[in-house]
Amino acid sequence: MKTMNRRELIGRAKPSTGTGAGTAVGAEASDHPASPTGLTEGEAKELADRILALSGADETEVRLRSGRRSNTRYAVNRVTTAGGAEDVTALITARFGKRAGSVTTNKLDDESLNEAVENAQELARLAPENDERLPLLGPQTYAETQGYFESTAELNAEKRAEVAASAIGAASETAGLAAAGFLERSAGSTALANSVGLFAFHASTDFDYSVTVRTADGTGSGWAGTGGRDWADVDFEGIHRRAIEKAVRSRDPQPLEPGTYPVVLEPRAVSDLIGLLAFSLNARTADEGRSAFSAKGGGTKIGEKIVDPRVTLLSDPTEMGAAPFVGGGGFGFGGGFGGGFVSDDSGLPLGRQAWVEDGVLKNLFQSRYWAKKQGMKPVGFPSTLIMQGEDRSLEDLIASTERAVLVTRLWYIRAIDPRTVSYTGLTRDGNFMIENGRISHPVTNFRWNDSPLAVLSHLEAMSRPERISATRKVPAIRSSEFTFSSVSEAV
Repeated sequence: MKTMNRRELIGRAKPSTGTGAGTAVGAEASDHPASPTGLTEGEAKELADRILALSGADETEVRLRSGRRSNTRYAVNRVTTAGGAEDVTALITARFGKRAGSVTTNKLDDESLNEAVENAQELARLAPENDERLPLLGPQTYAETQGYFESTAELNAEKRAEVAASAIGAASETAGLAAAGFLERSAGSTALANSVGLFAFHASTDFDYSVTVRTADGTGSGWAGTGGRDWADVDFEGIHRRAIEKAVRSRDPQPLEPGTYPVVLEPRAVSDLIGLLAFSLNARTADEGRSAFSAKGGGTKIGEKIVDPRVTLLSDPTEMGAAPFVGGGGFGFGGGFGGGFVSDDSGLPLGRQAWVEDGVLKNLFQSRYWAKKQGMKPVGFPSTLIMQGEDRSLEDLIASTERAVLVTRLWYIRAIDPRTVSYTGLTRDGNFMIENGRISHPVTNFRWNDSPLAVLSHLEAMSRPERISATRKVPAIRSSEFTFSSVSEAV
């Protein structure tokens, strides 16, 4: 099979039989330094215009995603896999009145695109009417954001192997330790265009890296990780040291009875909780009385204190290098909440938005349909999350703690009750008891049942925020109450 270059992907030349626009490739081919990453703005506009010109629907929308993803995985102190994929895809949505149909294709020659447009139109004619559908957005103005970094785009197979070798070498220096990790990165672009004049474009890079170190006796496990857009900011050797230190320190955990304890949650655990809160910030469910943010007697709790007054939670695509519009999630995995869909809100501008300020609920996200129904302005879904903190380190937080459980991260999280934002999950890869300002000993893992609203209402202190992923930046926190419901045998 012939691999087409990017210019051929958007060109009008008809491809050879059996040649598609998207090709899964090996790591070395995917990371070829001479190959540009993703469509440029001009190329995306040219391709979108070609697709729109083929449509006879009342309205047509196109979402283009292009770029390259690659990864390296290692386990038991050896590299196990490395690979990558490169593609350009077009999601075409045709509309007739309140009916809509969508087709996705990565065959971008004229014949294939025409077939995809016709299929989208046929599906639209067959679809039931959606009474909540609104006309597409016209041209919009967007803030400038910088989300593309060469340091990440150039994170090729050789450089990823160096990271794996560093972790494996560091773990091997201590007898009985085994390291496992996964590094993936993406680079590319997203474009939105429609038949009423909207065009939006965003190029971005993102990466996610984590390492878990286990002890030979199976009683100790340590985890550390990071994510972002600029790989040049990453101290991966420091990440490896933290995972190793946690693994060694977590051996032979001592039993601790389930119950409600003070906790110090590291930034990754805080990120897990804050993400749960963000998904609940929905104006419609609040207005309909189905939310923790529904006011008694009707309406919402906007303007009311909902957590400790030190808590400020906001979104800012400019600070986080994210797309400044709804539907702008990139080619990779860092597109943020709600980044991977096309809807009536596609192309809605996103800017700096406070959700909770000084403990007070300031805003809830609401679609264009619901905003129109309520006589309000639409507010886009939070594509990024930033929780402000205080000027101290995690170590300072621990040193000022008399007694608490230190939690590295949370996982296997499941919803319990949306009306209280209650969830359950497990702790993992390093639970420790803090006593008199120092980590005294490891303790068992737990199943927990709690709400981020309750945890943040019992806030005692925070550290400086740190970047956890391409879309989140949060501090470590100390809370006076966190409920561990039962002991978990996992490490």
